Amino acid sequence: MALRLLQVKDRDGTLQVVASDDHGAAHVLPGVASTYDLAMSAIAAGHSLADAVAKAGRGEAVDLDAALAEGRIGLPIHHADPAHFVVAGTGLTHLGSADGRDKMHKAQAGEHVTDSMKMFQMGVEGGKPENGEAGVQPEWFYKGDGSCLVGPGEALTSPAFALDGGEEPELAGVYLIGPDGTPFRLGYCLSNEFSDHVTERGNYLWLAHSKLRQASLGPELLVGELPASVEGTSKISRGGETIFDKPFLSGEANMSHSIANLEHHHFKYELFRRPGDLHVHFFGTATLSVSHGVTTQNGDRFEIEARPFRLPLVNTLATAEAAPVAVRAL
Repeated sequence: MALRLLQVKDRDGTLQVVASDDHGAAHVLPGVASTYDLAMSAIAAGHSLADAVAKAGRGEAVDLDAALAEGRIGLPIHHADPAHFVVAGTGLTHLGSADGRDKMHKAQAGEHVTDSMKMFQMGVEGGKPENGEAGVQPEWFYKGDGSCLVGPGEALTSPAFALDGGEEPELAGVYLIGPDGTPFRLGYCLSNEFSDHVTERGNYLWLAHSKLRQASLGPELLVGELPASVEGTSKISRGGETIFDKPFLSGEANMSHSIANLEHHHFKYELFRRPGDLHVHFFGTATLSVSHGVTTQNGDRFEIEARPFRLPLVNTLATAEAAPVAVRAL
């Protein structure tokens, strides 16, 4: 039975860590202030995260559906200092993921094979090495630090200068760096790796700009192994009417890279093995509404769900007011 961890506020606003099972039964972990604290204590004791949950005992029962409806479920993990929460990801990692990207960049490449298609093919040929060896490195991007993450029910807010605010339904791995620099995978969560696809389409070298946006994480941190195939849906509604509804696939059976290979090429950099830091790493997707001609608008409702996650990830689209930046000489 899969174990899920959530961070839920009680009705007095106190943050609690909650453990739940496949059937939705959930209980508070007494004396545990945060998922981060629980994971740090497990590392210090040499225990697994599941062992740490069992050792914490069972507190009061929690109605997760009610908590979600009341907006009391937040990010499944956070760092007290968001600057020590690295948010990054990899693209062109899923079978079929090159199609939309390739179409975006064909106009620039003409009849030539695009860099996107070349990168995708490299992954197909060398992204799943055997015998624990490192495979070909994937595309990689930086999104920001923990301050760019929003939780379930919150708005995904585009900056005023953005040309697009598009959803990217995918899975993300969550990691904590131990005291000796060892990366520990805590689990997986649903995510919306929100991006600006119109900016990216303008010039592939603007990909880095297009990724510097907010992102959302689903309510649950799935502890343990991920199923080989994860099947879900990505839906957008506007004014109560569904304008986009497509399946999305993830898990290694649907990927051109193994998760271990993606992890290796992120954590091979010493910069990303700083003790005490958290990392969330987005694994990519092959399903984008922009590839189907959808132009998102403020107020659009993004809904992502997939088994083995029980609760959906829902966010709305908003745009920030313009905030001109002036650089001053000192």
